[in-house]
Amino acid sequence: MELSYTLFFVVITVVTSLMAFSNDNIIRKFIMYPYIMNNNPREYHRLLTHSLIHADLMHLAFNMFALYSFGRYVELVFSVVLGKPFLYPILYLLGVVAASLPDMVKHKDHSYFRSLGASGGVSAVLFSCVYFAPWTGIRIMFIPIDIPAVVFAGLYLFYCVYMSKKGGGNVNHDAHLWGSVFGLVFTLVFDPSHGKSFLYQIMNPVF
Repeated sequence: MELSYTLFFVVITVVTSLMAFSNDNIIRKFIMYPYIMNNNPREYHRLLTHSLIHADLMHLAFNMFALYSFGRYVELVFSVVLGKPFLYPILYLLGVVAASLPDMVKHKDHSYFRSLGASGGVSAVLFSCVYFAPWTGIRIMFIPIDIPAVVFAGLYLFYCVYMSKKGGGNVNHDAHLWGSVFGLVFTLVFDPSHGKSFLYQIMNPVF
C-alpha cells in the first residue's frame, strides 16, 4: 500500500496535539516563539514543530479536516498527473515555514507573541488545490451551497489582509495569508506548464 503523506501529516499532528493538551512541556518546546528564536539557531525547529500543536480541539479539527479534504487531491495531482510525489510533502512543510518567517521578523522583539497550529501549511495546500482546480466547489460551514474555489480564495485573501491590518484576536491571519501565497507560487514554479491551463479555466468557468 502506497504511503499517503496527507494521512501521515494528519495522524502525527492529531497525536502530538492531543498529547500537548495535557502536557505543557510539549507546548513550551514546540510553539513558535520568535523572541527566544532570535539569534538562537537551536530554537529554529519551532518553525516546523509549532504546526504539530493546536490551541484546542476545534482548532485541531478544523485544520485537519481541511488538510485531509484538500491534501488528498493535491497529493494525487503531484503523484499521478505530474509524476513528482515528493513535491507534496515539500509543499506542506515549506508552507509551514514560509508562513512563519514574516512573524520571525515582525515579532522578534515581542516577548508576548507566540503562535501554534498547522494553518500555514494547510493554507499552502488549499491554494495549490485552487491552482489545479479553480472552479471546484468548496462548502463552508453553515453555508448550504458550494463556493467556487477561486472565489473563495479571493475572499479568503481579502479577509486575511483585512483582519491582519485590523489586529486583535487570537488568530494568526498573517500565517494564513503568507501560507496561501506560498502555496500558489510554489505550485506555479514547479508546474509552470499548468499556468496556461489555470488561465483557461479561469476564463471558462465550469460549475
